Amino acid sequence: MVSPICGPKLSAYCSILSVWGIVMLGLLGLFFQIRSPTLIEDIPLENWNGTYSEAVEKFEQTAMNCWIAAGIYVVLFIFSFVQQRMHSRASYEMS
Repeated sequence: MVSPICGPKLSAYCSILSVWGIVMLGLLGLFFQIRSPTLIEDIPLENWNGTYSEAVEKFEQTAMNCWIAAGIYVVLFIFSFVQQRMHSRASYEMS
């Protein structure tokens, strides 16, 4: 039997944090993908020559970065969920 790496409180905290990160970064990626004008200040504009096509490319790249980060949070959620299940199984076997 494999023992858990994280404690029960840490795995619960990481699960909650992961869900929040998935929701927040998923929505942020969506808003970058639809090119929300409010987020123009958050795209990297170094060496920008002022063309619309380059701004669209920067928005899409930033949206992809948000979705990659959301994917990392999905992996963290799966890991912490497995840790929680291991703790609940261990406490069930103890009683």
